[in-house]
Amino acid sequence: MSRTLDTDERWNVPISALEHYAYCPRQAILIWQEAYFESNIDTVRGDLAHAAVDRGGKLTGRAGATIWRSLPVLHCELGMHGICDTVHWTAAGPIPVEHKSGTYRSGGAADLQVAAQVMCLREMFDKDIPYGEVFAGRSRRHYRVDVDDALTCTVRDAVENLRQAIAAAALPPAVNDSRCNRCSLRPGCLPESTHHRPVDLFLPRRLGDWND
Repeated sequence: MSRTLDTDERWNVPISALEHYAYCPRQAILIWQEAYFESNIDTVRGDLAHAAVDRGGKLTGRAGATIWRSLPVLHCELGMHGICDTVHWTAAGPIPVEHKSGTYRSGGAADLQVAAQVMCLREMFDKDIPYGEVFAGRSRRHYRVDVDDALTCTVRDAVENLRQAIAAAALPPAVNDSRCNRCSLRPGCLPESTHHRPVDLFLPRRLGDWND
């Protein structure tokens, strides 16, 4: 069971939750609504990789560009907020760079996260910022993410879908596929035991359905 949220009572969605939602809706709700989190080697590696950018502050890059670390951003219209790992001020305006410890996959959840950061910076600085970047630690490369109309619409849809998932009475079903193998939330998610349809705890059962 879910309900439609009025604009005045909607939750301000964290951008990092959008990335989790794009990867696995159940993972996102377990972390951001149920406050459940476990660490594993991948999450620890990510924390270590973010140690430098998490210090905050401003510095000058190799090419003379100003770089902000851990810059808070906000999109008032959509109601989303987050922190950019680094933002490089270039001729194209402020370009967010999301740092990942592993590899990069085009069209994956990281693209949604970077696009949301670009949208926040567009609103904050009133600039037509064309793209953001993902820095992949494994390859030591920067990957450009063009934020076009299609990707912008995807972000808007994801924000609303995440809000509705937060408002729902039942957890989203587990994906129970290869994504679960290295997920740190597996012990509490129990993907193998959630192959049945999600149960709404507040919906009265019909007679004869008590053994489902």
